[in-house]
Amino acid sequence: MGKYKEIIDFVKLQYPKQDFIPLHAPVFNGNEKSYVLDTIDSTFVSSVGAYVDKFEIMMADLSKTQKAVAIVNGTSALQVALRLSGVQNGDEVLTQALTFIATINAIIYNGASPVFLDVDIDTMGLSPNAVQAFLEEYGELREGVCYNKKTNKKIAACMPMHTFGFPVHLDELTIICKKWNISIVEDAAESIGSEYKGMPTGSFGKLGVFSFNGNKIVTSGGGGAIVTNDLDLGIKAKHLTTTAKVPHPYEYVHDEIGYNFRMPNINAALACAQLEQLNSFIQNKRKLATDYIIYFESIGVNFRKELPNTKANYWLMCIELENKKARDSFLKETNENKVMTRPIWQLIFKSPLYSGFQKDEQINAMYLEDRIVNIPSSVR
Repeated sequence: MGKYKEIIDFVKLQYPKQDFIPLHAPVFNGNEKSYVLDTIDSTFVSSVGAYVDKFEIMMADLSKTQKAVAIVNGTSALQVALRLSGVQNGDEVLTQALTFIATINAIIYNGASPVFLDVDIDTMGLSPNAVQAFLEEYGELREGVCYNKKTNKKIAACMPMHTFGFPVHLDELTIICKKWNISIVEDAAESIGSEYKGMPTGSFGKLGVFSFNGNKIVTSGGGGAIVTNDLDLGIKAKHLTTTAKVPHPYEYVHDEIGYNFRMPNINAALACAQLEQLNSFIQNKRKLATDYIIYFESIGVNFRKELPNTKANYWLMCIELENKKARDSFLKETNENKVMTRPIWQLIFKSPLYSGFQKDEQINAMYLEDRIVNIPSSVR
């Protein structure tokens, strides 16, 4: 073993019964089997059933919002949330390039264009300062609607992503977007259980979106949710994602173009059992984060911690290395020794598919791209 043997040995000590240590594995210690078997026995395994209703109630309660809607996955939930926020074909959405591709694809699916703005070093999420600087240079209010003076397109929404469960600076971002009359759609896909000043992420924007993919803290195999404090928007979200079918005992009438984005009852059963364990999962992960903090501080490595006035779920924990060369060396050595690590995402605009969209200098995003690495973060 090479330079990072000590770190590899410490990580392996956290998971002593595992030969290969994944980045984030699901844990099924609750009512998962019982609830899933219940859906099978009931024959309601598709998009209608008691567990879908239960899941939506649980998510509204957890996110402290008025309405939650179960969706087939997080990407689809983002797509619909943007549409509900007012994003239309030809509009623009302010967002970050340091993110998972779903954030950007959801914008494209609506026929809109992303505007890539920088992130903050401390949150790794969309920077209010970058948003303000962009709007001061390019923004223009026309009869209360914000337009980009360079492209002459409407700026219809702002979509921050709470990277790895660390909340962005929501107070500052909210003030700026309110001034420019821009709706916020929170990509809270990675931040279930995280809080900003005592309130759950996902509850600050016009709409919020969560993901329940297989590698999330809470998983339904595949799944997502839209949450909102606007009850009318929540009802609309349910309507659109159930093919925009007008309720009727037997007739099939659809009053607009909708989506078949419903979460099946069998997946919702799994999600309900997982949500019942969310608090214990997060307590466990926060204990792991504390152990990591003590260790990495002792060897002079920067382990990313939650900021004051926030509570992070520590979904994927990460360290910051000296430079890209050190990052690549660390990734190679850890993965060769059966400790899964991965780099933060490549900046989206570096892909030829997304290279033509407007962006700022991306100074912080490029710094983080070269240095941030995820380390094993599963519940122990």
